[in-house]
Amino acid sequence: MNRKTLVLPAVVGLLAPALAACGAAGDGSDGRAAIVVGTTDQFVTSKANPAPLDPAIGYEAGVWNVLRQTVQTLTHVPRGGGEPVPEAAESCIFTDTQNESYRCKLRAGLKFADGKPVTADDVKYSIDRVIRINAANGPVALLANIDTVETRGEREVVFHLRTPDATFPYKLATPVAGIVPRSKYAAKSARTGFQVDGSGPYTMKPEVVHHRVVKVLFTRNPHYKGDLRVRNDEVELDLFPDAKKMGKALDSKKIDMMTRTMSPEQSRELLENPESGIKLTEMSGLAVRFLGFDTKDPAVKNKAVRQAMAQVIDRGEIASKVYGTTAEPLYSLIPSGITAHTNSFYNKYGEPSTAKAAAILHAARIDTPVKLTLHYTTDHFGTGTATEFEALKKQFNDTGLFDVTVQGTAWEKYRPAQVRGDYAVYGMGWFPDFPDPDNFTASFLDRNNFLNSPYTSDLARKTLIPQSRRESDRSASAKTFQRLQDIVAQDVPVLPIWQGKQYVASREGLTGVEWAVNSSADLQLWELADSTV
Repeated sequence: MNRKTLVLPAVVGLLAPALAACGAAGDGSDGRAAIVVGTTDQFVTSKANPAPLDPAIGYEAGVWNVLRQTVQTLTHVPRGGGEPVPEAAESCIFTDTQNESYRCKLRAGLKFADGKPVTADDVKYSIDRVIRINAANGPVALLANIDTVETRGEREVVFHLRTPDATFPYKLATPVAGIVPRSKYAAKSARTGFQVDGSGPYTMKPEVVHHRVVKVLFTRNPHYKGDLRVRNDEVELDLFPDAKKMGKALDSKKIDMMTRTMSPEQSRELLENPESGIKLTEMSGLAVRFLGFDTKDPAVKNKAVRQAMAQVIDRGEIASKVYGTTAEPLYSLIPSGITAHTNSFYNKYGEPSTAKAAAILHAARIDTPVKLTLHYTTDHFGTGTATEFEALKKQFNDTGLFDVTVQGTAWEKYRPAQVRGDYAVYGMGWFPDFPDPDNFTASFLDRNNFLNSPYTSDLARKTLIPQSRRESDRSASAKTFQRLQDIVAQDVPVLPIWQGKQYVASREGLTGVEWAVNSSADLQLWELADSTV
């Protein structure tokens, strides 16, 4: 999820919170202490990124987790998953058999947090604004199939699509389609800083030190009217520089729950040695980690090099030795648990084999050892990333076919460099925008893909992706998605490595934890409640 980049998370400086009753750091409006949640995500403003929390700009899992609490979308994926249902809307439906026209009717009496009415014109304004700003590295590609947005009266909005797209209700459930007030968000420019305003379940107040957010206080929006049940009055999100410090805050009762991202060591320790007063909750996860390639770079332009890398990588070793129980090998862009998943890479390459990789390179007349630098970000995907890339380096170099070095870079510089094409080979992650196989294929293979990859497959872009989107029954498109996965295994524009599991640690007395993070790693703070109050 640049998201979405996927991504696993990030970092930031922390000021020691002033503790309130029950160990929480904030006071509820009714005298009760706020629930405090820890994260290692970071939100920083800079000259290159002055508006990280604008829905037209932000496209990372951590950013979306702030937006989901504050801006409202027409639809949302319900608790436990499944097809999207109305949220700000009272009803939404495709009005044609081709899935090209989608109509939503807003709930009556819908208001922004400041009390002003939310109308169909506000929905149109918000969507048109994202498309007009067209931010590089932003989430606008999710709305690229919209031809026009039509309003009918105060409460009805119709989306006319360029091509059939059965996944459109999922896209309207993401923060890029968040409804924002035009008084706070200019039509042609991004909103700088960290404040977010909308009609979602919470209002928010960020605490900022040296251009960095150190905490965010979410307070129940008294005007909220939607499909979500808000089970608390206030939640404070505290940002930590690393998982270790976040864990210490949980142990000392300064926070009630820690989410993105616990380290593999923390999860393993709590699994093997449960700690009194702390509960570890395991949840299904759809996060994927992979190597990406600039397929125009001379080092990896010949797909034989990429195929040879796919032939020798030992995913099982990476998953077990680096991440333990928190990861499992991944042999496709589409993770297990998603309709149409197939192990295309295993079907093509089987077990790791130096001999087979050597034959691939020899047939393509590639001189060995192939010199490569594997780039990774030091502060965005968790503490295991450096260890993972050292393990990858050893695997490649032990074959004698590669001469690999690794180089780590902070995310603030890493992501722009990756998008520019500065790296021939780089590590990335992906949290899905929505739980559909389209989001694990089109996001990498379609035009305006989030990697800015130069790789092109006409069969994928012109035939298979449009074909898959025509099917309202997503299981009916399984064969199409299998062909897309096979194309990726054949051409290797990206090389899947592992699929993550999710663990959340919380203190006793906090309820709703099992619903507070869904399989797409979306944070749903409204599910949390303090049973001790």
